[in-house]
Amino acid sequence: MLNVNEYFSGKVKSIGFDSGSIGRASVGVMAAGEYTFSTGQAEEMTVISGALNVLLPGSPDWQVFMPGESFFVPAKSEFNLQVSENSSYLCKYL
Repeated sequence: MLNVNEYFSGKVKSIGFDSGSIGRASVGVMAAGEYTFSTGQAEEMTVISGALNVLLPGSPDWQVFMPGESFFVPAKSEFNLQVSENSSYLCKYL
């Protein structure tokens, strides 16, 4: 089944699903803005369109990820995003 989620007053929307090939995942869109997300389990985020400027846990520097690029977020942590244009992503739960 599909699970629709909305965060940050509707500025981030995602559709969660289970896939035989990649497991539990979600695809979503973020409007331009700044966001802090918390994780329950480890995640692999892949940018589909736009760009995500990311501050990962324990890192002193922001990193920009473009379409096709991925980053990993540890379980039970927080990460910050700066989104300069509407962007989409695929999140795999590890």
